Amino acid sequence: MHIADQLARAARDGDAAAATQLLGAGAQVDALSMAGRAALDLAVHAGHAETVRVLLAGGADLLQRAGEYGELTPMCLAAMHGHAAVVEVLLAAGAPTGAQGRMGYVPLVLAATATDHGHPQTVDVLLLHGADINGVMKDKTSLEWAAALGNLQMVHHLLVRGATPTAKALSRARAGGERSPEAATKYMLIVDALHAAGIED
Repeated sequence: MHIADQLARAARDGDAAAATQLLGAGAQVDALSMAGRAALDLAVHAGHAETVRVLLAGGADLLQRAGEYGELTPMCLAAMHGHAAVVEVLLAAGAPTGAQGRMGYVPLVLAATATDHGHPQTVDVLLLHGADINGVMKDKTSLEWAAALGNLQMVHHLLVRGATPTAKALSRARAGGERSPEAATKYMLIVDALHAAGIED
C-alpha cells in the first residue's frame, strides 16, 4: 500500500500513533489517497480530534478542500457533522469561522442546521471562539435558517445566546407552516418564540 494510502487509513481509523510514524517516515501530510481525499479530510470527517491535531502539527492545510465533493473546508466539515472536539482543535490551530470554501459556507450555519435538531454543542464552541451569531450564508442568518427549517430547538438555542430575531425569520417560519401543514404546530411555536424575543408583526 502506498504511503499516502497508509496515512489516509490511519486518519480514517483515528490511529494517531500510526499517523505520527508515517509522517516521520516521509509521508506528505496533504497528499491525496487513491480515493482522492487527504488525511485531514478523513480524520475530520470521522471525528478523530487527536489525529487531526497530529496532522495539523505536521503542516496540514487548514483551508484545503474537504468533504466527499471537495466543496467544504475541514472546519465546515467538522461543524456539519457536529464534531465539537475537532472544531476546538481546528480553532486552536487558527481556522476561521467566517464564510469559507468555494461555496462560501459558514460553519455556524452548518452546525445549526445540518440535522433536524442541529448540533448545539458545536454551535456553542464556535460562539465561544468568536463566531458571528448573526453571520449570513446565502442571505440568511443561522436563526433565519433554523426558523425556515422548522428547527424549534435550535431557534430557542440561538435566541438564548443572543441571535437577533428578524422579520425574515418570522416570515420564513410562517411560510414553513403553510408549506408543511403537518408541521404547522412546530412552526407556530417558532413564531411564538420570535414574538417573545421582540419581533412584532
